[in-house]
Parts: sequence; C-alpha cells; structure tokens
Amino acid sequence: MSINSEIRPFLEVEQSVTGQRWQERLDLHSANTALAISQRYEMPDIVARVIAGRGIDVDAAKNFLQPSIRDLMPDPSILTAMDDAAHRVADALEKKQKIAIFGDYDVDGATSSAVLYRFLKHNGNIAQIYIPDRIFEGYGPNPAAIRELAAGGIKLIVAVDCGSTSFEAFEEAQKLGVDVVVFDHHQVNENLPPVAALVNPNRQDDLSALGHLCAAGVVYMGVVAINRELRKRSWYSGDRAEPDLLQWLDLVATGTICDVVPLKGLNRAFVRRGLAIFRKQSNPGLTALAHVSRMNGPAAAYHLGFLIGPRINAGGRIGDAALGARLLSSDDPSEAREISEQLDMLNTERQRLEVAMLAEADAEAQSEIGEGEGPAVLVTESPNWHPGVVGLLASRLKDRYRRPAFAIAFDGNGKGAGSGRSISGVDLGEVVRVAVDLGILEKGGGHAMAAGITVRREKLGALRSFFEERLVAGVSEMRQLSVLKIDGALSARGADENLVDMLEKAGPYGAGHAQPVFAFPAHTVRYADTVGANHVRFTIGSVDGAQLQGISFRSADQPLGQALLNNRGKTMHFAGTLDVNYWQGQKRIQLRLLDIAELSKQI
Repeated sequence: MSINSEIRPFLEVEQSVTGQRWQERLDLHSANTALAISQRYEMPDIVARVIAGRGIDVDAAKNFLQPSIRDLMPDPSILTAMDDAAHRVADALEKKQKIAIFGDYDVDGATSSAVLYRFLKHNGNIAQIYIPDRIFEGYGPNPAAIRELAAGGIKLIVAVDCGSTSFEAFEEAQKLGVDVVVFDHHQVNENLPPVAALVNPNRQDDLSALGHLCAAGVVYMGVVAINRELRKRSWYSGDRAEPDLLQWLDLVATGTICDVVPLKGLNRAFVRRGLAIFRKQSNPGLTALAHVSRMNGPAAAYHLGFLIGPRINAGGRIGDAALGARLLSSDDPSEAREISEQLDMLNTERQRLEVAMLAEADAEAQSEIGEGEGPAVLVTESPNWHPGVVGLLASRLKDRYRRPAFAIAFDGNGKGAGSGRSISGVDLGEVVRVAVDLGILEKGGGHAMAAGITVRREKLGALRSFFEERLVAGVSEMRQLSVLKIDGALSARGADENLVDMLEKAGPYGAGHAQPVFAFPAHTVRYADTVGANHVRFTIGSVDGAQLQGISFRSADQPLGQALLNNRGKTMHFAGTLDVNYWQGQKRIQLRLLDIAELSKQI
C-alpha cells in the first residue's frame, strides 16, 4: 500500500476534477512543529502552519521569516574556480581590456548580463553584450560569434547562463587568443571546455551546495568576488568609489523568479531584498516594463513571474533577442520606455502564436494518448511552429496531461529545435544528456525540470523510444502520487485581507516554496463566465451568505473551467491560493483556482 493511500484524503477527495487526491500538508509531526513555532515566536497559527508545512523547524523559523543576504550568502570562493574568475576579470579591468558579455536569450540570461554590465560600467569598462539569435545561432556561444567578437578587439568573453558545454566555440576562442570566463548553472558532466575559469555550482567537482541558484545568482556572487579582488588591489581609491552591490538585487530577484529555481536559502534572501529594491523603481527598464504591463499594487513575486518575465522573454522568443538585456542595462528612461513598448507588442504577438500552436499540439497529444494511459513522455512536433514558443507549449502540455512533455519545431532541412518541461520527481536534464551521449540528440542540456534539445527528424522515433524506456517507471510512479496538498480549510468569509497580509509574512512564494493552498468546503458556484483568453471568472458563496471572487486561468476548455461553467448553482469543494487583486484603485481578495471536487456521499 502506498504512503498516500494510508493517509485519509482531505474532505474525502480521492479524485478531483483534475484527477488529484487531496491531502493535508501537515502530518502529526509538522502540526506539532507548527504549534511550537506559533508559541515561541508569538505568530498567528496559520503562518506557523505554512512554515512548518514547508519543512522549516522551530529553530530555523526566525531566519526563514527574515532572510538576510549577510547571513545566508557564503564566501563566493566556496564555488569552484570563482577565485580564478575574479582574478581574470579584475585583470581585464586593470588592463582596460575590451570585454564581451555573452548571454542567453531568456530572462535569466538578460538579468545576468545586466548585473555584470552594470558592475563593469561602474568600474569604467563599457562591455559589449552579445545575445545570440535563437533561430539562426541557437543556444550558447558559437564559433562564428567568437570570431566576430575577436575581430572587434575583445580580449575577454564572460559567458553568463550558458557556456558550460561550448567546446567548439571556446576552442576557437583559445586559437584566437581570447580568454573566457563562464558563470553558469546548467547541469554538466565531468568534461569541461578550455576556459580560464568555469564557475557553475552544478559542475561535478563543486561542493558549494549552491546548485539551486539561477545564473543571475551565480553572476551576483561573481560580482561580489570580483569586487573583493579589486578592493585587495586598492582599486577603489581617490575618485573611484566602491559600488553598492545591493542595488542590483532587483535584477537577481527577477532572474531567480523567472527561471523557476527553488526559493530556499540564499534565493529567498535575493528575492525578498530584490522586491524591496524593485519597489524603489531605480532600474528604468524594470520600471518601464511595470508600466506597460499595467502592474497594480506593490511588486510581488507574481508580477515578476507573470507580467515582467514574459515580456523580457518575448524578444528572445520571436523578436530581437538582445532587447531584454539592452533594456535592463539602460539608464535612459526614454530608451527604456521605447524598448519596453516593443517587448509588450512582441509579447502580444507571442500570445497569439501560442494559442494557435497550442491547439495543434493539444490535438497531437490527445491522439498520442488515445483511450489509454498514453506515452510516459509526450513528444509533439510540427514544421509550422515558431521555435521561440515551443517551451511554452511544453509547459502547457505538461500541466494538462501531468507528464513530461516536449514540443519541437522542425525547419525545412529536418532539424528540430525543441524544449521540454518535466513533472516533480522526473529529472529531464539528466536523461537529455544521456541521449546526447548516445547520439540520439545532436545537442541538449538543461536541469531537472526543463531542457532544450536539437534533434534530426530521422531520430525522432528513436528519441520517443528512448524516453519511454528510461522514464516510463518514474513517470508512472509520480503520476500515481499526484496529490494536491492542502494547508487548511477556509470559508469565503474567512478569506479576508487580514489573512492574506499574515500569509505574506511567510513569503515570497514560488518554486520550492509553494504558495499556501486552501480548501473551501461545500461552497456554491454563484457566478461563472469566460473572460479574456480562455480564462473563467467566478464567484463562490458559503452557507452564511459570504462570497469570494475567483479566477481560473486558461481553463475554459479544460475540465476545471467546464466544472465551473456547467455547474452554476451547484455546491462543491474548491481549492486554490489567495492573493490580492488591485482593480481601479480597489484592493480585493481573489481565489486562484487549482481544483474542484464533488461532495462525498457522507456530506
């Protein structure tokens, strides 16, 4: 008997509308921990339950609630090759060498590039930022780009959020007398390219235990190390002032949230402090993006992940890949406003493309699954898809079918650029690296939850078979364990502003630190209708007459949305997260719906 089946389901929900079993997050031990936390620190019980439910013990609770950069950031030298990297960049500054920053085209790459650019600029070196074109150059450094940079007089290339496996490109740099430093976080085997220093907490000889950092976090630690090295060399003297490194944590927080790395330890401190800096609107690019995205209320992790991030990404997906890094590096409000408007338009076009492509991908997925369980890993493809949007397709398919999913865009020569997203407990990055070693994939890399691949059409069948062979057991086990963990039960009347304010004390929430999920037992659908792009707006009411407004995103054509639209007036159990919705100056509590379940016969 599985562990899940031994625990009584929350509200007797064995299988919800989305096929999940509801389960109370706190076991007896966690409940006792919550009580002890509440008593020791005199905090509300609900906040203590949220903390204990995320594995935080009594002694660690205080630091968890008030994460400090000073307390949580270790000596950067703990990262393998960090001292070598700091020395080489400091040398370049002292010698006034031309430096290029080679970044990835996603949010993590853009924020990493901007952090390093701003640090170098403060120290008198205006670096060149090079972001490759997703379609024509692909991911990471390439020999042609290296030759172009070398021809322009570049003596040091600093690769951020890429470069850990760029053997051919960095061999070319070596031939041309150009040094390379890498700040990355992607998984990598023991073979490393020829560079002056490769800093990556996920390299196999790194013992820092910082593998949960995104690239922007690694770059920030690199900046701290370089700054310290410059201080040792008496660089900051006379009119040259030492920079305030904390001022760039808004960029680090954006990269951390958008790259969906676990919000634990140092990452929590980065995001907590970074959000406070974001609210000061000191970065013209982030401020302009907040304006064009019509962001309401104080900046929160949600805004970075769902409003700011997609717009930065839009340039790399379907437009000029360098726009995001240029925007975040600019101190000119006029330029920032112009670029942010471009990115906003590109994001609208990206949304249009995504809707059309998702309909095609969804039809292919349903065909693959048929009437049975279907494959362990969904692999969808089309010659008509835009390669910049396949990652979003994979994410949507993963969510809908609760299994790892790949979406691949093939060009006219049979070469496919694909992206994959995984479910908890299934390491996609590892299996992709094995597929590359076996020659099934031309290129591939990533981490546990996401991966990018390059594959020939003639190898597609072999790839599907390989995924099935390697992952069927693990995927099957994880799908059987599909559980929605509930932090507690509430009524519509209890979901008020005071409760949400208390819950924010245990934030910020994100990957690895899930937002609290509450069940609303036996509430009635008072109103439900479609709104926007396939969303469902609704209102539920409790027996005492109180009502709570809610939103179910991208669900109008899915079981969750249909359960709302087809059951107006019906009483059911609801589960979701609470947040604040700012609309026309008014502050309202809103339920973001995650699941619905029929009432059991006992109720």
